[in-house]
Amino acid sequence: MNTETAYNQALDYLYSFVDYSLKHASELAKADFNLDRMFALMDSLGNPQNRYPIIHVAGTKGKGSTSALCASALMAAGYTAGLYTSPHLEDYVERIQINGAPISHGQLVELVEEVKPHVAKIEKLTTFEITTALAFLAFAKYGVNAAVFEVGLGGRLDATNVVTPKVSVITSLSYDHTAVLGDTLTLIAGEKAGIIKQGVPVVSSPQKDEALAVVECVAKSKNAELTLVGRDIKFALVESSLEGQTFALPKVHRDNVSVVEAHSVKSSFDYAQDVIFRIPLLGSHQIENAATAYVALRASKIPITDEQIQKGFSQVKWRARFELARREPPVIFDSAHNQDSFEKLRETLDTYFPDRKVYLIFGASEDKNILAMFAALKPKIQKIIITRADHPRALEVERIQGLANQAGAESELVTPVKSALARALELSAKDGSIVLSAGSMFVTAEVMSAWKTSNS
Repeated sequence: MNTETAYNQALDYLYSFVDYSLKHASELAKADFNLDRMFALMDSLGNPQNRYPIIHVAGTKGKGSTSALCASALMAAGYTAGLYTSPHLEDYVERIQINGAPISHGQLVELVEEVKPHVAKIEKLTTFEITTALAFLAFAKYGVNAAVFEVGLGGRLDATNVVTPKVSVITSLSYDHTAVLGDTLTLIAGEKAGIIKQGVPVVSSPQKDEALAVVECVAKSKNAELTLVGRDIKFALVESSLEGQTFALPKVHRDNVSVVEAHSVKSSFDYAQDVIFRIPLLGSHQIENAATAYVALRASKIPITDEQIQKGFSQVKWRARFELARREPPVIFDSAHNQDSFEKLRETLDTYFPDRKVYLIFGASEDKNILAMFAALKPKIQKIIITRADHPRALEVERIQGLANQAGAESELVTPVKSALARALELSAKDGSIVLSAGSMFVTAEVMSAWKTSNS
């Protein structure tokens, strides 16, 4: 059997289990999430997750970028660095990366064959649980000596939460997956803070007061030292352009990340002495993510220097995060899919393209607050090109158009996704407006694939 046939059979095997990412919100809310199955599976596999230091990252927004920044820095420091994220954009193996590259199709086949007898002993395992186990096993098997694991959903009952990490990281918290995690920031923060372990340091991005109160309470109950970026560790933007961004962290924090020092305003930074970082990721929220990643690396006590972190940050690759695929007229791929991330997306558009409107290629899952997303971006919208990804949770285009009408935004329906891209490009060619894909990772992934095909 050739490798690609075996790879497709391995994927068929993984998808033969319950995959909650493909389920509707009503089914997700009734899901039997617990860690017993995952602990049993890891025990059967010999607990490979205990063989290398781990940075564990939860959050609503920014957790993927923060994870990628941490992994890139570890790689620059000479570690064989593992990175586990979800979902993938184009190929399932993107979820399990070693030194910036997905594992091969052949390696996934090998791993799946290895776990099959262990999976057979445990009832009700899910696709995500098995995939997470594959990542733990892959990193142990292929020589990883430092890894970063992004939480899939929530934190407390997420399959990744069988680790005892070197540091627990909580990025920006906002409303998402409310049917499962709860409809208040207090409830959502409680689920995310479930990754905090006894005596293990915690690093948090800036949070709204309601969420922060929960994170502080849980950290205190676990005797886990909390460092809050933006309060305990200050950061400041130095320069930003479409080529990337530069920011500074005060020198006083470089050796002891938990020291609180009064560097509260940009003018208090001495750029000649403070550590300066350059990142290719765009938007002020990415500065916040990078500062969080820096503090997390320091708090982990994994040996690494400022120079290595600087190098790693400057080389990070993380797709579909305000990714500028073409300069003129601009084509941008983005992963924003809730109100908070759409507000950040609008701010980023205002920063880099203050006088440009957008043709928004948009689709969404049925559990999203679409009206709030449209309201956040409305000042920038020329027209919404509504489409639908090839995904079971994708909302019907007619329902999205009804919400666009409510928001007072002009729209048209174009399916499939590749036709929606073609239509947006046609309109953009006439007036120079930006082509922007956002609202659903699945739509953006299909837009990216269509763009690559049309430009190859």
